[in-house]
Amino acid sequence: MADLFTTLADLVKLNDMNLADINVSDLLQEAPLLAALASTTASNGTNHSYLKETAAPVVGFRAVNAGRFNSASASVKVDVSLEIMDASFAVDKALADAYGKGGAPAFVALEGVKALRESFKGIEKEIFYGTSYDASGFVGLSQAETVDALADTDHVVDAQGTTVNGASSVWLLRSVGDESGVTMVTGKDGQIEIGDTVVQRLTDNSGKSYPAYYTPISGWYGLQYGGIYDVVRIVNLTTQADKGLTDDLLAQAIELFAGKLPTHIAMNPQSRRQLQQSRTSFSPTGAPVPLPTEFEGVPIIVTNQLSKTEPLVA
Repeated sequence: MADLFTTLADLVKLNDMNLADINVSDLLQEAPLLAALASTTASNGTNHSYLKETAAPVVGFRAVNAGRFNSASASVKVDVSLEIMDASFAVDKALADAYGKGGAPAFVALEGVKALRESFKGIEKEIFYGTSYDASGFVGLSQAETVDALADTDHVVDAQGTTVNGASSVWLLRSVGDESGVTMVTGKDGQIEIGDTVVQRLTDNSGKSYPAYYTPISGWYGLQYGGIYDVVRIVNLTTQADKGLTDDLLAQAIELFAGKLPTHIAMNPQSRRQLQQSRTSFSPTGAPVPLPTEFEGVPIIVTNQLSKTEPLVA
């Protein structure tokens, strides 16, 4: 069934006429998880508040004429300050003026597309690694206290790899477009501000000046981690023998959702290859099986924004 929630491509607005015909979905191709996650606009400009579920309600049967203690789910109010993704850029005026396919306006627009594409890749990295990737960005999934240690056995599966700074993670996420799921948050109603291109005097590394076209681009972003039951992480996946991704590890991770199935599984190309190879070893003919695209109906999203050189989770 098709997803009904709003995605980032539905929210993002480009205010520059030179980029008006750009398909935002094309800009998100190298940030596939960012493109797939549910998205919403901030509840208050560049700040966002939501309720994070920390415990499920306790329910049960009762006898006739006998009561029972009431127990609601436990939630906490979370306030998120969105951070600025700055994709501003400058290009040498002489180089842009000499562009043979439309001159400076076309060249600047082309560079704008490249800058936006890179900014979305950066936002996706921030989703996974938070301020350990960019200290000026928002808090990411790996910084959540429920998935940052092996002791978090309710939400973490250990692949038991031991290669220092040579590990990967696989993330199973529930993103459904409501308050309880993992959701991208955009500030200022999703508007990416693209300012007027102006000529500025810049200096090179030796202090010498040259004229350049400067274009400011910025947007506000944050991450809503809706509840402790919406994220499971497989950690310490390495290239060591029997320490890569397998169907068994994915099954263990699915089990931790306890009835709330994930909607997305995010992994890097190395983990997908490991999963394929683990399946090939059980192929009746020994022939390679196709590259995996799903597990138990949950789509696999392959992204290069997930590192192969993570530190081990202890």
